[in-house]
Amino acid sequence: MATLASSSALLFTSPSSNLHTPSLSPSPRVSLSSSSSHSLSSSISISPSFISHKTNSRPHCLSSFAVTASTVEKKKVLIVNTNSGGHAVIGFYFAKELLGAGHDVTVFTVGEESSDKMKKPPFSRFSEIVSGGGKTVWGDPAQIGSVLEESSFDVVLDNNGKDLDTVRPVADWAKSSGVKQFLFISSAGIYKPTDEPPHVEGDAVKADAGHVGVEKYISEAFGSWAVFRPQYMIGSGNNKDCEEWFFDRKCIIL
Repeated sequence: MATLASSSALLFTSPSSNLHTPSLSPSPRVSLSSSSSHSLSSSISISPSFISHKTNSRPHCLSSFAVTASTVEKKKVLIVNTNSGGHAVIGFYFAKELLGAGHDVTVFTVGEESSDKMKKPPFSRFSEIVSGGGKTVWGDPAQIGSVLEESSFDVVLDNNGKDLDTVRPVADWAKSSGVKQFLFISSAGIYKPTDEPPHVEGDAVKADAGHVGVEKYISEAFGSWAVFRPQYMIGSGNNKDCEEWFFDRKCIIL
């Protein structure tokens, strides 16, 4: 069973976030979970609340997202996390939520722990993952087997690769290691331009977009897989400074 989800998310939050999120209805769930003959009974989901209005013939949605996780059976989860950019915070919150649900979580971050990049959030907050019982490691995803040695996992979430050359070593290692479920954070940037925003699942994608090749590859390699196509991630722990220009400012009377 596979799930393909797409969105132009505006706000990334966690249950502990201080950011205000209005109570909206309805609240559909974009699920990154799968059921299969292997009885993968845990779920990982991103739940959006929508305010909808019509833009021509297409619904326009303002949405806020919260990562949630539930469990019936404890899983060993590996999150391969990018070391920069707006998507970095996704892996951070997935790790915290999964740990809170009782799963065993390892976050594999690209690069070196001593890198200056690790001084910025969400990496500067990785102590929250460790204090929650999670593990953090650094290295080259192309050498993932050597870095993780004999470690085994039930689920792998790739929140790093933007093309098949980057993701293939992780996917191939996961397949050969007996990983049952593979999740991939793709991008809404793969869609072709449209005169009727916003993009919705089923819109035409750019055939030469790197993420498209990854989606196809994992869909053929794994019986249980899912992809999520976010746009801009904004909120607590974000790695990018650009949002400060929107929220951290004051009026100046000239």
